Amino acid sequence: MFFLTPALDLKLFLLINQQWRCGLLDVIMPLLSSKTALFIVLALALAFAMLRLGWRQVLLFAVLLVGMGISDATTGVVKNQINRVRPLNAIAGTHHQAHGPWTQRPMDFVQTKEKGDSYPSAHASNSMCLAVLALLLWPGLKKWPLLLPLLVGYSRVYLGKHYPTDVLAGWLLGLVVGYAVWLLWKYGLSRYFPEKA
Repeated sequence: MFFLTPALDLKLFLLINQQWRCGLLDVIMPLLSSKTALFIVLALALAFAMLRLGWRQVLLFAVLLVGMGISDATTGVVKNQINRVRPLNAIAGTHHQAHGPWTQRPMDFVQTKEKGDSYPSAHASNSMCLAVLALLLWPGLKKWPLLLPLLVGYSRVYLGKHYPTDVLAGWLLGLVVGYAVWLLWKYGLSRYFPEKA
């Protein structure tokens, strides 16, 4: 499927990726997109939750991880239908970083790839799913978990991996999956795991 990038989408990508840059963000943004960093934080959060609230937290964290897994798999299905090329493989001057130093596409760069996996952003989808489930499973967290998908989504554009519309689509997908998983847990599976057995 051919995906035409809207003008506003491209303009916002260029602002975030090529103009609104600084050394501090060059360090922070890869960390926000790091799956390793995310799972370290989740492991620490689980340990803390178990110490304060008991064994049942393991079950709630399992619901969280299952939701993220469903979100990731669903995103992959959509990506394979859309085949949108990532901006780092399409836009001249794009700054990008994977596992090494930052690099930039030359200004005379020309897109050669015809297919990609840019739309929607799995990072955005998974982080939104995590945030939605965290809000619903642990209401005491207030709205703080929503910061995660906002920061992760921005990092994906900053890193040259996604357009803003990729991130928006990922957020929407993660919201739907997260809420659906919570409904399944709340009105189905949770009755098999009462809080006080």
